[in-house]
Amino acid sequence: MKSIRRVRYREPRPASRMWRFPLPYLSAMSQQLLTPVRLGALELKNRVVMAPLTRCRADNPGYVPTEMMARHYAQRAGAGLIISEGTIVSPQARGYPFTPGIWSAEQVAGWRTVTAAVHEKGGLIVCQLWHCGRLSLPEFHDGQPPVAPSAVNPQWKMFSTTGQPDTVTPHALTRAEIRAIVADFRQGAANAMAAGFDGVEIHSSNGYLFHQFFSAQSNQRDDEYGGSHENRARFFFEVLDAVGEVMPFDRTGFRLNPMLNRFHGLNVDADTVPMWESIVRRANDYGLAFLHLTEPFLPRQLDDTPHALADVGAHFRPLARMPIIANGGLDQAAGEARLAAGLCDAVAYGRAWIANPDLVERFARQAPLNEADMATFYQGGEKGYLDYPALTA
Repeated sequence: MKSIRRVRYREPRPASRMWRFPLPYLSAMSQQLLTPVRLGALELKNRVVMAPLTRCRADNPGYVPTEMMARHYAQRAGAGLIISEGTIVSPQARGYPFTPGIWSAEQVAGWRTVTAAVHEKGGLIVCQLWHCGRLSLPEFHDGQPPVAPSAVNPQWKMFSTTGQPDTVTPHALTRAEIRAIVADFRQGAANAMAAGFDGVEIHSSNGYLFHQFFSAQSNQRDDEYGGSHENRARFFFEVLDAVGEVMPFDRTGFRLNPMLNRFHGLNVDADTVPMWESIVRRANDYGLAFLHLTEPFLPRQLDDTPHALADVGAHFRPLARMPIIANGGLDQAAGEARLAAGLCDAVAYGRAWIANPDLVERFARQAPLNEADMATFYQGGEKGYLDYPALTA
């Protein structure tokens, strides 16, 4: 196991509570979103992060990133940091159609075109490494069931080229198969470095494979990967150790969504907060670039849910000795408020970046935002991908 060094993270001093005032009354000097920040080894020119956004544009047999994708990301290089769309680490990791991979030489070459285009525009981009686990369909695996920590069907409908089929009971991973996935993530991180990415984010949230191991609802194993908090986090930390062999920890982040509820077959329960606390406390020892935290933002997401956290960042900020990226339905004013309150170091936006390739400039000028066209999110092609207008001078 790669040795890790214990690091101390000094929280930024909370700024004055100017967030109480309407955003139009904030001066440019008080807009912390527009100021630089350091996340590990990553020097961001501003605190406006582009969240990972699945767009299903790798519509070719090899799931290779395309020139159109390079143009899309380059348009958004004004972000302090771009986190790429979820990028599958192996054929087994697939869960959706036309999502790009990072296991083949052709995919690495395709991503190299993307990263070069972003860097040419002065941007930074990290690769989100992804395994969907049981949130997948047999059609993506030659008719075989997807994999998971245990054979528990999430009872969900998945997006497919043929509609929205129901999930199936997954295959419970063997120890040897878990070791193989650890190796896939290590190779994915090595390939990300070869492709010119500035770092990686491990997608350990939203009900996908790592989240499935974390939750006792989906992880019913009785071996070293199930039961206790330590055991259910074992797979994640084995992957983190392996990734650290090829990618510096200060260029590695991870994403958590503790309050995922009534979604992707998982719910918040009495064990949720203690489990996620244990993950963050142990991750503190790695000197990671960032922790990417999702706030609850879906309608009625936590209604009638005991043990829920209304504010994830406020709970985990005192526990985390690493920079925090906030995410989850935030607008400019809410992002400024979280920064001013000292709850995070940067703010990730999703749909705002889809429709506004010049989002940072719009924030700087307090200009209105384009509305995202949801019908084009996953349909492929340039419409709703390359054609959103930028501000005129």
